[in-house]
Amino acid sequence: MFTFSAAALFVTLRILLLLVSTSPVEAVPVTSTNNSTNTSSTSSSYWVANIQRKGTVAFGDSSYKVFRNVQDYGATGDGTTDDTAAINNAIADGNRCGLGCDSSTVTPAIVYFPPGTYLVSAPIIQYYYTQFIGDAVTIPTIKASASFTGIAVIDSDPYAKGVNWYTNQNNFYRQIRNFVIDITSMPATGGACIHWQVAQATSLQNIVFEMVQGGTNNGQEGIFMDNGSGGFFSDLVFNGGNYGMFVGNQQFTTRNLTFNHCNTAVFMNWNWVWNLKSITVNNCGVGVNMSNAPTNQTVGSVLVQDSNFVGTPKGIITAFSTSGNTPTTGNTLVIDNCDFTGSTDAIVSDTGATILAGGSIVSSWAQGNAYTTGDDGSASAATCASAAASATSTAIQGSLTAPAKPAALVDGSRIFERSKPQYESVPSSSFVSVKSAGAKGDGVSDDTAALQSAMNSLTSDQILYFDHGAYVVTSTIKVPSNIKMTGEIWPLIMASGTAFANQASPAPVFQVGQPGDTGAVEMSDLIFETKGPAPGAIIVEWNIAESSQGASGMWDVHMRIGGSAGTSLQSNTCAKNPNVTASYNADCEGAFLLLHVTPKATIYLENNWFWVADHELDLSDHNQINIYNGRGILVESQGPVWMYGTSSEHSQLYNFEFANAQNVYAGVIQSETPYMQSNPTALNGGFTPSATYFDPDFSSCNGDAGCEKAWGLRIFASTDILVYGAGLYSFFDNYDQTCLATENCQVNMVSVECSVEIYLWGLSTKASTNMVTVDGTGVVNESDNMSNFCQTIALFEEA
Repeated sequence: MFTFSAAALFVTLRILLLLVSTSPVEAVPVTSTNNSTNTSSTSSSYWVANIQRKGTVAFGDSSYKVFRNVQDYGATGDGTTDDTAAINNAIADGNRCGLGCDSSTVTPAIVYFPPGTYLVSAPIIQYYYTQFIGDAVTIPTIKASASFTGIAVIDSDPYAKGVNWYTNQNNFYRQIRNFVIDITSMPATGGACIHWQVAQATSLQNIVFEMVQGGTNNGQEGIFMDNGSGGFFSDLVFNGGNYGMFVGNQQFTTRNLTFNHCNTAVFMNWNWVWNLKSITVNNCGVGVNMSNAPTNQTVGSVLVQDSNFVGTPKGIITAFSTSGNTPTTGNTLVIDNCDFTGSTDAIVSDTGATILAGGSIVSSWAQGNAYTTGDDGSASAATCASAAASATSTAIQGSLTAPAKPAALVDGSRIFERSKPQYESVPSSSFVSVKSAGAKGDGVSDDTAALQSAMNSLTSDQILYFDHGAYVVTSTIKVPSNIKMTGEIWPLIMASGTAFANQASPAPVFQVGQPGDTGAVEMSDLIFETKGPAPGAIIVEWNIAESSQGASGMWDVHMRIGGSAGTSLQSNTCAKNPNVTASYNADCEGAFLLLHVTPKATIYLENNWFWVADHELDLSDHNQINIYNGRGILVESQGPVWMYGTSSEHSQLYNFEFANAQNVYAGVIQSETPYMQSNPTALNGGFTPSATYFDPDFSSCNGDAGCEKAWGLRIFASTDILVYGAGLYSFFDNYDQTCLATENCQVNMVSVECSVEIYLWGLSTKASTNMVTVDGTGVVNESDNMSNFCQTIALFEEA
């Protein structure tokens, strides 16, 4: 991931007030008295507590303990005993990736908290590649003592002598879910519940933050986020505090957040793009304050969607000015279907002036630059590229005509959403271990037959459980049309062999249903990889149509191509080499296509990171690498498709493509162009464009290397595409960053072709001369839309 050092400038001096003079103390690893293969807890009916543990690390120490229960390490959960050391010992056990370790995929850990109240006096430090899981049946409380000292109750990236343990933009693979975090015993003048400085493949879910309510000297915060490149969280409740959330991050998706009696619900310190979806603000002084540094704004863009403001005098505070804004498009704001009947002022300036009065429901409102094309999109696929497109640019601050949302995408008046299933009411006896069913998960054995048999044998009341491990698949797994499956901290499903070797005849690794099938498929907490080159692999082909709204989807399912142990695509074989002009290295090919949502399929996606690795995670050099992957995400579905917090990075031809698609909602999509391009260009990166898969052919580039780069987003022959937030970035040209100074690392980023009813709200691109092209013509130029770091517009509309 790109490290943006200038982002540190956006962090206000407030951080210094939160830091303490004492450095975080690393726990001393101890050995649990409980064998990890035994049942770990009988104090709860939650299956996580009671399932038999068979997970092992395929490419590390086979005796390493993946699952650990904090009570096995001496934590009492009685509310009076200080459990800090015991919990930190549970986390650190096993020579894990802590201070001095940039990253590692071979020391994963689930840290389970049974019901109880866990008193702590110093931060609980979350190591890399860790999931904190509280009991989902009886939610545990982590309570800070009155004498608590430290930056936050849970710290995801500690400061040691002013330097973070982990590079914030590379702080991947973390979860925290099912907790109450209580800091009400601390002095009201300070304290935070979670320090969450994270990047992709991270999430917070089902957490209540308890803070002191009211007071002019209140300095408490639920979430303190100073930096990162995230990210997703949902289903959070903030009670009290000065700030429910004090946050800054490159891009982020948040959903279903409730704020009660906070002085300010959300203080947006800095960002490039942030979607606040379905927030409820009850009796707070301010809902969202995005006005930081008015004379040189640090907030790029905020989208507030399907939200309610109740008993909150000021809904949103902004520093945007129609008479000279600095930067030009800083503080871009999009409001979609928000109820401000409980606010005196819906939107107010940092000077106190009312911009939009409260007391009503706002269907559609925006500030920033908006573009509407003169092309009616009616041309056929054969002729539309020959018509010269244009767009009308308007600087706006006011109400807009709200586009009609397709009925398939909405639940009542709001865009449909669904939280990751945790199966709280399902007994552990209903989970079928793939290892018990015969799979080895050792990263060597062929587990194809065992996995297929386990899926075929599953009954309707059972859930397939992937114990942690690495499962080699050598031919297509046919996933039944009604199945639930989940994994133990992201087990690896690895495509390997001749079945996936021929890009002229690509084959799916997981084929979810058959074309025309209807059903319900749920997948969560899995990672797909390749074991060596697999240029003919379609990692997941999704054919299933939902049996009911949102019935089928993937939550916290990620794809990681190269860069980690066991892939044979690491820095010792695929190191970058920008000083040598080359096409590509066949030994470092990834997959043909990461995700294919076929024409009759429907899918719900939430917090998915489809990453072609740009650097090494496990070998000690952590160097940048060249992995050549064909395509990212291809959606041909007629819908509905929902994509919340979806990232697709570093594929050769495109990262996102909607082709002949309809009824798609995307809430913050994120991409990066491959760092090695234009050495080689997209056309020379090992994958020949295929008309069968509607690939771009870059013919309009006429050999221009800066033009022959991966599309961040391509929309072809599609309709009713609604994107609410996008961060599409180009940071390099053949690993050189000179192009950032002139903002021209590539020529084009978004292509809209032969399409209608296309709405791109809150679009941010980086260093692409044309932000948007329509039928081959650039219609949105970056130079007119400079923001804090990216280039940003409020709206692009192809109606």
